[in-house]
Amino acid sequence: MQRIAVPPRLDWEAKVEALGLVWHTAAGAPYWNESAYYAFTLDEIDRIEAATRTLYSLFLEAGDYVVSQRLYDRFDIPEWCWPLIEDAWKAEPPALNYGRFDLGFDGHGTPKLFEFNCDTPTSLVEAAVIQWDWKEAVFPGCDQFNSLHDRLIAKWRDIGPYLPPGAPVHFTHARESTGEEAVTTAYLMDTARSAGLAAEGLLISDVGWDGRRFVDLQNREIRTLYHLYPWEWLVKEPFGRHLLETQGRTLWIEPIWKMIWSNKAILPILWDLHPRHENLLWATRDRPVSVSYVRKPILAREGANIRLVKDGRDLAATDGSYADAPVVYQGLYDLPEFDGVRPVIGSWVVDGEPAGMGVREDGLITGNLSRFTPHIIYG
Repeated sequence: MQRIAVPPRLDWEAKVEALGLVWHTAAGAPYWNESAYYAFTLDEIDRIEAATRTLYSLFLEAGDYVVSQRLYDRFDIPEWCWPLIEDAWKAEPPALNYGRFDLGFDGHGTPKLFEFNCDTPTSLVEAAVIQWDWKEAVFPGCDQFNSLHDRLIAKWRDIGPYLPPGAPVHFTHARESTGEEAVTTAYLMDTARSAGLAAEGLLISDVGWDGRRFVDLQNREIRTLYHLYPWEWLVKEPFGRHLLETQGRTLWIEPIWKMIWSNKAILPILWDLHPRHENLLWATRDRPVSVSYVRKPILAREGANIRLVKDGRDLAATDGSYADAPVVYQGLYDLPEFDGVRPVIGSWVVDGEPAGMGVREDGLITGNLSRFTPHIIYG
């Protein structure tokens, strides 16, 4: 595992914008960073892929355990959602079943899980499309751990026959300033269309309720809705309770059981089920069991309200809007440092299978301004 400096392509901004990455610069610095790349050996990629496959199986087991023991109160999930989660978990409705495992990895030991972003995972366009285009232009003879695009299309094609017939797949997201969510949603819409599905987009604020059913701005019933909008927000929307009335009528992608996997309250459960597993860091709900740990809210996003403690002393911390949220404690992982930055591996699954990865780099805590740097496989 190496980080190697390389000159950016001429007019790189226009090149990535042409592929949809309109948020390539943040706070005056490149978010998409092609002034360097990470080089991995095939053995290192094999270890990341194996860890990803193993972690997915651990999440399946943990999901069964949470549902069978009805541990939803640990996740701060409203009680009225519990039967919806149980029904969806048991019925296995059509879904992409995709997400991004955030991993610590130094090229030597085994990858360690930080968390699983599987409800509304970001950095998808960068991982699936932008870094592949960069590789083809700069290192056409090298490979990359990246089958995301093809696997997404294949999964849409797989679930297409099981979607409600005679209606398009609607895609929704919230309005925000960067354009990231709009482009990510548009990209997923494009993969659905490439699979032969009809697809239409609308903002989450434009999802309507006519007293019997969810409708779009043309008053057409929404039968299938992909949402780049987290479940913990969806259930608190004014229309949230209507999920009960439309159960079995409206199909949500991803399904509501993702409220379990995407919640960091799953981390202590994983550790309780598999203590000292080589791909896990210790995790607890009550108090740290070591003088070196990470304190993180169970539902925080983009690195908000994280506190790192090493040998009993504060190492780093971020603020945010989750200061009063329930927290978990997790073992501190010493990220490797390259040229003053520390990389976190984002290892993707589609249909539960390893599908590629992206690397984001920052200081001790990865946040929404952390840079995405491409990778290749060498040797």
